[in-house]
Amino acid sequence: MVSQSNGSPAAPLKFLIYGRTGWIGGLLGKLCESQGIEYTYGSGRLESRDTLIADLAAVNPTHVFNAAGITGRPNVDWCESHKAETIRTNVVGTLTLADVCREKGLILINYATGCIFEYDSVHQLGSGVGFKEEDTPNFDGSFYSKTKAMVEELLKNYENVCTLRVRMPISSDLTNPRNFITKISRYEKVVNIPNSMTILDELLPISIEMAKRNLTGIYNFTNPGCVSHNEVLELYKEYIDSSYTWKNFTLEEQAKVIVAARSNNELDTTKLKTEFPELLSIKESLVKYVFEPNRKTPIVV
Repeated sequence: MVSQSNGSPAAPLKFLIYGRTGWIGGLLGKLCESQGIEYTYGSGRLESRDTLIADLAAVNPTHVFNAAGITGRPNVDWCESHKAETIRTNVVGTLTLADVCREKGLILINYATGCIFEYDSVHQLGSGVGFKEEDTPNFDGSFYSKTKAMVEELLKNYENVCTLRVRMPISSDLTNPRNFITKISRYEKVVNIPNSMTILDELLPISIEMAKRNLTGIYNFTNPGCVSHNEVLELYKEYIDSSYTWKNFTLEEQAKVIVAARSNNELDTTKLKTEFPELLSIKESLVKYVFEPNRKTPIVV
């Protein structure tokens, strides 16, 4: 049980989670179970205000988590031809949930995206200068990213929302098709660009701690630093499959086989690292949480 600052015990935590069928939503439920936190998955649809109000009344949560949203299947290209559906969930739905939570005095932990930026003259590739939480999104190459930038701007007006900018999420489950490593290891060709990425095994528990601390505002929710596609695949080859090979291609060549452009950027994690000094760099986290637990190749002495 959490203690309040005056020494009296606070009400036990009870989380209401949206996104039961999603990757992050499913992992959140497992984390709550492992930590002994009571949780319930929301049954209402984000764009249906009455169903959200009913969920809150039935569950009476201490915190709400939104891991629901449309990213498209098999990828964000889907959103280019399903714009109304994408707006309905990613913009209308997220805003409705934030508004309902605000009316009830509840903090909403909202898993958003950092794919709303791209390298520019101020934030050059390889410079180590990352985009900060207060920077204005400069990437609208995909409709998915466009809707995410729209809703992030509007959510700034909700003092009860904690927006977590996730990027290229990775977990220790290398069988999951949404896992960035699983995706690129199955591609015929990959680009090779350093990017900020999110190791879910390390960062999702931190998001639960952020809820406990009642943090709000925008956070770049990635591990510090950058890692390139080739660096990830070199680790895959070292730890998982020593016979693995891959081919690179350029952004120009990639553009010919995708509908919407993809975001490439580095996010500044100073704000998150200040709150959680134990946060590992992206390469350290990759080895500790993803590759070491999955090692299949013999250790070279």
